Parts: sequence; C-alpha cells; structure tokens
Amino acid sequence: MVAGGPYGLEDIIGKAGYGRALILLAIIPLIWSLPTSLMVGELASSIPAEGGFYVWVRRALGRFWGFQEAWLSLAASVFDMAIYPTIFVLYLGRLAPTWTAGNLGVFWKLAVVLGCTLWNLSGAKAVGQSAVALFCVLLAPFVILITAGLWTWHGHGTGALLQSVGAPDLAGAISVTMWNYMGWDNASTVAQEVEDPQHNYPRAMLGATALVAFTYILPLLAVALAGLAPDQFSTGSWTDAAHILAGPLLALAVVAGGMINGVGMFNPLMMSITRVPFAMAEDGQAPQVLLRRNRLGVPWVSVLACAAIWGLALRFTFERLISIDLVLYGASLILEFVALVVLRRREPNLHRPFRVPGGMSGVIAIGIGPTLLIAFALWAARNEQVLGLNALLFAAAVGITGAIVYGVTELVRRRTES
Repeated sequence: MVAGGPYGLEDIIGKAGYGRALILLAIIPLIWSLPTSLMVGELASSIPAEGGFYVWVRRALGRFWGFQEAWLSLAASVFDMAIYPTIFVLYLGRLAPTWTAGNLGVFWKLAVVLGCTLWNLSGAKAVGQSAVALFCVLLAPFVILITAGLWTWHGHGTGALLQSVGAPDLAGAISVTMWNYMGWDNASTVAQEVEDPQHNYPRAMLGATALVAFTYILPLLAVALAGLAPDQFSTGSWTDAAHILAGPLLALAVVAGGMINGVGMFNPLMMSITRVPFAMAEDGQAPQVLLRRNRLGVPWVSVLACAAIWGLALRFTFERLISIDLVLYGASLILEFVALVVLRRREPNLHRPFRVPGGMSGVIAIGIGPTLLIAFALWAARNEQVLGLNALLFAAAVGITGAIVYGVTELVRRRTES
C-alpha cells in the first residue's frame, strides 16, 4: 500500500538530479514516513477497528470531523487510484506503443480497475498474499539492474552522481518524493481482518519504513554510479536504464515489473479504501446498502461503488494526479495527527500496546514534520488546475462540499430515527 518498488522515482531524478534525489529519499522518510508510521502504530494497535483512520478521528473529534476525514480520504483516492492504472499504461506503452495510442490507453486503465475489482471480491487474504508475491516479482529485475550498475561503475569515479539537470524543479521533486513515501494509514482500515493487529501493526509500520527507503535508494545510487545522465529520466525511464546497462531482456523485465506495479499497488489500496464507506454506513453516515458483504466478508457494494468513482480521473496526467492527491490526502493526515493528540489527552487509560515515545511532547512533535511538508505541498500545487479551478480552490471546494453533504446526511438520519 505504501510502495511498489522504484517505479515512480524517475521523475525525482529528472527534476532534481541524483545528488538532490538521494538526499530527498534519505531525509523525507524521517520527517514524513517515520512520524506517520509511529502515529498509525499507536492508533491501529489501540483501536484496531474496521475503517481505521475514519474511526480514530470520529472517536477523538466527533461525527462531523470523522465524516470530513472519510470525505477527504475518499476524494484523494479518486486521484490517487488513477495514478496506478496510469503507470501500468505508461510501461505498457514502452512495450507496444500502438497498444496505448489514443483511447486505447483509457481502455487499458479501465481493464486494471475491473481486474482488481474482481480480485478484491475474493477477500482480504487473497489480496494481501498476492501483493507480497507481486512485490517480490517486480523487484527481481532491479536486483539485476543494481548489479549491472555497480559492475559498470566498478569502483571508478562517481558517474553522474554530482551531475545536475538542465532545468531543476525541486518543488516538483519533493512532491513526487512525498507521494512515493505516503499511504501508511491506508493499512489501518482492514484492522479487523488482520491477525493480532495490536502487535503486527507497529512491527509492520516500523519495519516497512526502513525497507521502502532501502528499495528506493539502492537502485537510484546504482544508475548514478553507472553514469546515466539524470535529465533523461521521466516516468517509465527505468526501461531505458535497464536496456543501456544490461540489454533488451532486462528492459522487457522492467516493463513487465512496471505493469505489475500498477496492478500491485491498486489492488491492496482498493481493499483499504473500500472499507471506509462500509464503516461510514455502519455509523449511519452513508447509505445502508454499502453494508452488504459477500460470503467472504467483502463489502462488495462498496467495492463496486468506489471502482465506478475512480474511473472518473483516468484521463489526468501523472504530475497533476500527484499534486491534487497530496493536497487532499494531506488535509486528512493532519486530522489523524490531531486525533492522536486528543486521544492521548482524553483517554489516557486506553490500552496502547504500542506508544509513540516521549509522552505528550513526543506525540505533538511527530506531527510537526508532516504538517510542514503538507503546507509545502499546498504551495507547490498553487498553479495546478483541476476542472478549471486552482488546485487550492478545488481542494477548498471539496472540503466545503463535504460539510454540506454531512449536513444533509445528518438531517436524513435524524428524520429516519424519529
């Protein structure tokens, strides 16, 4: 749910150069991923409820803010979930450009959505096991790529490590890095379907933080030492790097891995996000039809509804999707950090198998870094346009719409109860 290997890092290299990219990939996890994983570790282990972050915010801040948390997360998912079919098509286009020309690309994206929808209906265990297997398969070509890069370098010089790009875009590079390291809270929504969540969530969060950084930094370092020019990198360029360093067979394997990445990321994220409307329906804040499950316990109506909504953003570009995704996701993440602080104060006796260290000061401190990065993402997205609106105005409109929808749903709920 957080990472699908090095796919998606190419734009960081192309925008910032190797040196800055390596610094970003090393520092941002410490101020973005680690604090978020600590927050999720505490809340998921103490409140392992279906719906995860939505339940935390509702319990800490009330029904209104719980609804806003879910609304912002679902709005962000419209843009986030479109990124992975886009990656699939970008890599498929490297293999056979004619297959993705014109509207064919959109049909392939819809095929990814449909395939993962059917996959999700088979249950959380099937999705989880397949995600691990696909992750190992898509990383395999990078083991060879890293070996080839280090062999090409063979201990002589620094390659392109210190080479800069012609038109650096540091703000864009930071945004793409944040996107590559975000999503830790998504694992929380399936807590009731996870064995021993009180102990497994903290272990998974902290272990994955280090593992993800390792799988990002090592391939980038290898191609830098091999001397490949950084300004030739953009989405899909791992294929070119593999062809240069090891030939067409490795390039083909990287293309296949990129396509697997698109499916492998979309599939577990679909499992995660579709549990949020289900949890809202349990609270009477969404239509009761979303509570329907199949024989495997999958909320199939929620799965189908989300899949239909996610098809709306499939025509957006990769960069625009990331910008809007960060703005909306960032707002929901801030609410989760606030919930962490409030629950520590209001429910000091809540059983917490894992605690953020440092007492209340530590709980407050870990939210500072992510909040500053989210503020930066808001500033970086100021020139993006969505449906004719500035990205910030669009995000504000989404938030205001959420408040209006909440008012309508509460009115309907109270009339129904009376």
